[in-house]
Amino acid sequence: MARSTSRPYSETHSVSRDVASGGTRLRTFLRTADGVEIDSVYESGSVVYDGDSGAARSVPEPVFVVAHGFTGEADRPHIRRVARVLARYGAVVTFSFRGHGASGGRSTVGDREVLDLAAAVAWARELGHERVVTVGFSMGGSVVLRHAAVGGGGEGGEGGVDAVVSVSAPARWFYRGTAPMRRLHWLVTRPSGRLVGRYGLRTRIHHRQWDPVPLSPVEAVPRIAPTPLLIVHGDQDGYFPLDHPRMLAAAAGEHGELWVEEGMGHAENAAPDALLGRIGDWAVARAG
Repeated sequence: MARSTSRPYSETHSVSRDVASGGTRLRTFLRTADGVEIDSVYESGSVVYDGDSGAARSVPEPVFVVAHGFTGEADRPHIRRVARVLARYGAVVTFSFRGHGASGGRSTVGDREVLDLAAAVAWARELGHERVVTVGFSMGGSVVLRHAAVGGGGEGGEGGVDAVVSVSAPARWFYRGTAPMRRLHWLVTRPSGRLVGRYGLRTRIHHRQWDPVPLSPVEAVPRIAPTPLLIVHGDQDGYFPLDHPRMLAAAAGEHGELWVEEGMGHAENAAPDALLGRIGDWAVARAG
């Protein structure tokens, strides 16, 4: 992972401190192993990074690296809300996947995005954090599973993680069993759909199909052990019905936990603060 010097944020890291909490906020563009620049934000509850000297020290608290869902981005209100809740339990890194928000490149809908997450995890460790927890939603939920399965993302990924939380993730690719997923497939596969994505949803989608098809989430899950794994899914999820999390949990066996949340819909938009707090408690207890 390399940090870019050609974009805003990167030369100064856009460092600010919250005087009341003693925290530090950094914003920069990270360059992935395949050369895509990823808009990334780091926020700590205590000063763990010296923005003047660039020095980092070992940090006992965990850092949560949050991977948003398709059409999301680091500045979306629900991602900021997730970050605020998880900040009670440790530092937080948020970022925009390729093709989303201010990041470069085009979305591959969960394939090359593993490299985006790998760059964010490497940055968190560079800032001194010994314990890293990845938390992904929907598309991001599939990405955190695959990232953990290959021990840090491959192709330049730097190290694994200490716990994984996957929320509202699919178990298998190419699912079209619900109306929202049929609309999403139109958005991704049709030129007119990609135009809607670009101008209506601020998401730039790559026109190429997967070749080869990446490891599916249900194939990835058994490879995550012994890293602690939490699978979270709402019983009112309109995108992926409950057979998806149950398949993931079955593949995980004894090393994974499944929470089926009553009344919850899909992904970060539907995750209540109380659930996010329980995720924070789980992560702190499991990440060592």
